[in-house]
Amino acid sequence: MKINIIFHSIYGHIYRLAEAIAEGAGQISGEQVRLLQVPETFSDEILAKMGATQAKKTFAHIPTATLENLTEADAIIFGTPTRFGMMSGQMRTFFDTTGGLWANKALVGKVGSVFTSSGTQHGGQESTILSFHTTLLHHGMIIVGVPYSEERLMIVDEVSGGSPYGSSTIAGPDGSRLPSENELAIARFQGKHVAEVTRRLVG
Repeated sequence: MKINIIFHSIYGHIYRLAEAIAEGAGQISGEQVRLLQVPETFSDEILAKMGATQAKKTFAHIPTATLENLTEADAIIFGTPTRFGMMSGQMRTFFDTTGGLWANKALVGKVGSVFTSSGTQHGGQESTILSFHTTLLHHGMIIVGVPYSEERLMIVDEVSGGSPYGSSTIAGPDGSRLPSENELAIARFQGKHVAEVTRRLVG
């Protein structure tokens, strides 16, 4: 059972969630979990102006995803920051290269799941994940979210991301807020849950 976590991150928030998801998935699938990032379309100059250069260095060692990383996996968990309530342009560009896979039905029956981040509490996290699901459904993937058996979704006495659609984090307007332990725990649950569902399907 192979699980690939394919993400796009600018300031590292999605990367941190991706690590937590990998930790959770690894409890079920062992070492068959890989972290991969989609190609960055911003130039180094733009990233420097955004103040993202240093953050990018923290996950520069993560390999760049290819189409083969989609076809080889039994499950793929995608991470993207919210961009105006939708996936980032970098993630969209990656998916726009998958027309051949769609034509060959290469992803039909694979498990797909999504996680995200936003700058504010109501910054489009749910719409980002739900609109992402549309792309996965066009590919014939089986969508897995975060059920309410993960009781941390019910916490209301602290600011926290996370919904039945997928784990998430709130970065803050200036990006200074890091994922909380509650958010990371939900991400670990998502990874483990996706792995458990995938194991049943491939078994």
